[in-house]
Amino acid sequence: MQKTTSSIFTIAVLVAALGYFVDIYDLLLFNIVRVDSLTDMGLSAAQVKTEGEFIISIQMMGLLIGGIIWGVMGDKKGRLSVLFGSIVLYSLANIANGFVHTSDQYALTRFIAGIGLAGELGAGITLVTELVHKDKRGLSTSFVAGIGLMGAVAAFFVSQNFSWRMCYFIGGGLGFCLLILRITVFESGMFTQTKKSGVSRGNFFMFFTDSRRFKKYICAILIGLPTWYVIGVLVAFSNNFAREFGITETVKPKVSTMFAYLCISIADLLIGFVSQSLKSRKKALYIFYILTIISIVFFFNQQNGTAAGMYVICAALGFGTGFWAIFVTMAAEQFGTNLRATAATTAPNMVRGAVPLIFLIFNWLQTVFSSMPHPYVTAGWVTGAIVMSVAIVAAYFTEETFGKDLNYVEQ
Repeated sequence: MQKTTSSIFTIAVLVAALGYFVDIYDLLLFNIVRVDSLTDMGLSAAQVKTEGEFIISIQMMGLLIGGIIWGVMGDKKGRLSVLFGSIVLYSLANIANGFVHTSDQYALTRFIAGIGLAGELGAGITLVTELVHKDKRGLSTSFVAGIGLMGAVAAFFVSQNFSWRMCYFIGGGLGFCLLILRITVFESGMFTQTKKSGVSRGNFFMFFTDSRRFKKYICAILIGLPTWYVIGVLVAFSNNFAREFGITETVKPKVSTMFAYLCISIADLLIGFVSQSLKSRKKALYIFYILTIISIVFFFNQQNGTAAGMYVICAALGFGTGFWAIFVTMAAEQFGTNLRATAATTAPNMVRGAVPLIFLIFNWLQTVFSSMPHPYVTAGWVTGAIVMSVAIVAAYFTEETFGKDLNYVEQ
């Protein structure tokens, strides 16, 4: 069997990091060009908001479906099959995205892109956790996430210099360039050994046939919810919240997204060292939960503030939610080799796929609090309180996985 390496800088880690970079570039590009692209297509300000929510939800549904497809394939056919197949699909979808002229066409291409984007992170993290020694894999996965999340920052600066259509063409081109690097990566030795053993692999329903396994899987998903509440609601619609807060300056969601992801990237690099120092995944997670809660409190207390203040708080929110690397790593570490890719790929995409549900709760609460002075704001912080409470309870019931031996299978 292929031995694990103690080095956190290998070809597999580098390729996974660059793959996630392209993935995040494409995933967040809609948030960044949402207002400009929909306005350019002739939509009113009200339609930009409603159609924007719809397209984001459709993209996230694509991620949810794609997560299951690629996760199962990763355990049945191998981690590399996902890394090749997913990038081809989302690269083609993003090129097609540059040619859309209606919001329905936009939603369709983002749905297809979402299916493709779903496979990148889970397969990459699974491969890295199986190739790097157990004492160093947290650092390696943090490196993958930290570098990868800079893709959102790159998307912002590309959007500043090119039209929104060209931004999608560039994203598709970057994906195909990455395929050349993928050729240099070898399959996981743990997967190869498991494949030879003949054990059942990639059976998604195994998560639901054993109560202990089901509990682990649900908790592995729920601990990641705060990230997409912050990004999908607070940051993506920071312009709408700014008006509610009485901020008279223009707040641009793409700038909010850029600052948030710049700090998410920094935090995701840092959290690997925090986890390493504490010898614990869960303690590191709790620390960043606290930072997220503090940032949410500041977000909802900026009445009559400034655009600059909003951007600073979005940056703080991003830093607080910089636990994405640990979250996905924990999902991979919870399960045996025959279900690891399925878990690591579906868990983050279940979180992304929960965005429509979060929107439903958010919009429903606006009707509940409609008699209050600021129902939009009230619904926003109550939604956040619900999401954070669920995540903290799930983290409490999640097992510690730091230093766990991953060379085993689920029966």
